[in-house]
Amino acid sequence: MTGRRAKAVVLHDAEDLVHRYELRVFDGLIGRAAVVQLPVLPLVDRNSRWISGHYCDEFAEAHIKELVVREAVGAAIPLAGVGCAIERVPLAKLAAQHEGRPFAGKSLTEDYEIGLRFGGLGLKTMFVRIPSEPGEPGVVSSRGYFPSTLGAAVRQKARWLGGIAFAGWDRLGWSGGLGERWMRLRDRRGPLAALLILGAYSAAFLWSQLWLAGLLGAPIQVRIEPLLAMLLTINAWLLLWRVLMRAWFTASAYGLEEGLLSIPRLFVGNLIAVLAAFRAFSRHVGGRSQTWEKTQHIFPKEAVL
Repeated sequence: MTGRRAKAVVLHDAEDLVHRYELRVFDGLIGRAAVVQLPVLPLVDRNSRWISGHYCDEFAEAHIKELVVREAVGAAIPLAGVGCAIERVPLAKLAAQHEGRPFAGKSLTEDYEIGLRFGGLGLKTMFVRIPSEPGEPGVVSSRGYFPSTLGAAVRQKARWLGGIAFAGWDRLGWSGGLGERWMRLRDRRGPLAALLILGAYSAAFLWSQLWLAGLLGAPIQVRIEPLLAMLLTINAWLLLWRVLMRAWFTASAYGLEEGLLSIPRLFVGNLIAVLAAFRAFSRHVGGRSQTWEKTQHIFPKEAVL
């Protein structure tokens, strides 16, 4: 025992690649906020460019745009469970309010919850993007491999969706200002988004069959009302903007090749989202939502030198 008191608690998984400047960033900022979250940038798995690669796209957009906007509107920053530091005093305060247990052991997404709980106490939560070296690309971040198979990705995202969209509604409720409530609504839109995605792909398939039938000479005439045509046009432009933004953020983090791959990987991400939503819903209805499904991680070979 040294008699010294820890300044903060840093969270990481055993297989993470920790940036050499991470502790320096935490040491300089932890006094200004109760929690500090660094960007999470998944490593590119050359053997799983589609399944594992879609995590690169989603985290690039979320940790370059969405969390920045989230902090700007005054909403609490949910922790990613890795690359984050929690100040000791607020952590003890939270523990005192929950019988000495600051982390919710019964939650499937306790890292997400604890960030929002700190925000609910009126404490500042901070998302930080700091260049690793002046004038050089890259930021101080946490890196690691994500699931590379369809089954593993669906199980992991079902756990995330179940903990945030289903259990999170009951555990955290709705509180805070307009920005906080709006962000919680966005966090919990997963099940509805899955239904809309499924409906959109079904409609696209049916329209393709009508188009093919007309191309083959079938006596089919499809009439589109002007209002529907206008809505479809607006939606198409918004979809194009959405796709370009995803590609831009991925390219800014991983280069042009990955940015271009992010466009077809949208279909992979949508498929995983739909499967994960149905799995999360079935587990929630079947009373198995609290059963933990551990994600198998891969230790980066680059770290074994």
